[in-house]
Amino acid sequence: MQSESAVRAPVEEMDFAVLLEESLAESKIERGDIVSGTVLSIDSQGLIVDIGWKQDGIVTRGDIERMGMATADFQVDAEIDVAVVNLHDSDGNLILSAAQARQNEDWKRAEEFMNNETLWAGEIVDTNKGGVIVSFGHLRGFVPASHVLDLPRGLKEDERLAHLQSLVGNEVSVKVIEVNRKRRRLVFSQLEAEQENRAARKEALLNELVEGTTRKGVVSGLCDFGAFVDLGGADGLIHISELAWHRVRHPSKVLAVGDEVEVFVLNLDAQGKRIGLSLKRLQPNPWTLVDDMYHIGQLTEGVISRLETFGAFISLEPGIEALLHVSQMSANSEENPLRHHYEGQKLLMRIISIESDRQRLGLSLTEVTAAEMAQWEERQLELVAAAAEAAQREAEAPESDMPAEDEPVSTE
Repeated sequence: MQSESAVRAPVEEMDFAVLLEESLAESKIERGDIVSGTVLSIDSQGLIVDIGWKQDGIVTRGDIERMGMATADFQVDAEIDVAVVNLHDSDGNLILSAAQARQNEDWKRAEEFMNNETLWAGEIVDTNKGGVIVSFGHLRGFVPASHVLDLPRGLKEDERLAHLQSLVGNEVSVKVIEVNRKRRRLVFSQLEAEQENRAARKEALLNELVEGTTRKGVVSGLCDFGAFVDLGGADGLIHISELAWHRVRHPSKVLAVGDEVEVFVLNLDAQGKRIGLSLKRLQPNPWTLVDDMYHIGQLTEGVISRLETFGAFISLEPGIEALLHVSQMSANSEENPLRHHYEGQKLLMRIISIESDRQRLGLSLTEVTAAEMAQWEERQLELVAAAAEAAQREAEAPESDMPAEDEPVSTE
């Protein structure tokens, strides 16, 4: 026959196991958790809900009204999903939220959007000093100012707030970059969404464009190495060497942001997502005219476009860049002839070589005779004098007889 202590031991062990399981279950409930419960009672102040914890929780009337409902819409013993808001408020109550639980599906969807890198189109419904608020189902997500598209830089605080406020009501495309249910933190980026949109548009454009064809676009940006052209939602690049047949020092010398241009589709790189464009391929190649315009031994005028240690590049008409080698700049081999020349200087030179197929034309200063140089310099002085005289005559000319803008004009 078993002793009383032997019978009591399994019972005590079982009770301990139950208590341990209940204790572990209680410890797993944290603020922000979504749990299922049963409605125990209903009154004008809200609901009492059993969630299987050490104490019942309260769903306030205000929480229910935020869902556009009333306490009368619920029934005792009904199952309900709630979010844990506060394990112990100032009165020791467990505070639950049915409204936040209803948002659970939106939180799941937000996580899916983030994991799948899916873009969301939502309305800007509010703003604060840190950025703008975008609706996401029953949730509101935050777009930091640093992630707001086209936010002007250098604005004062009040100007920045006014600009952000002006965006309220706009529908924008955003990317989900952070989801934290427990902290109720949902963060979007409009900039990253725009980058992905442009990448998608470029992909479509790459499939649409054909090398060797032309396309109209708008200059969207300039940099040292070329110009970017918006071809309809995606940019292509005109490298600086493709802006003109002559050498271009900077793209701003040829184009300005906002210019409408027709470009030649030079090359397409689907793997690198690059679109190469050209302006000069739509212009006549001046080197095809060289053999008709120039011949060896001919005297020609040109302007120094660039100085290098080995000589000077000379701009000739129509858009030809020729080379004046340092060995052809002075007969005195003991001095550095580059010291006597500067960019923008106009010179008289003789053509000593032409290789139009290789786009090369050689010039010489030393092969210009003293008589030829003296005659040319005299002519330059005459041109300068004539220009000065014309400017003087224009300055001394009597004022126009036309009436001033605010002077009435007789109609008689």
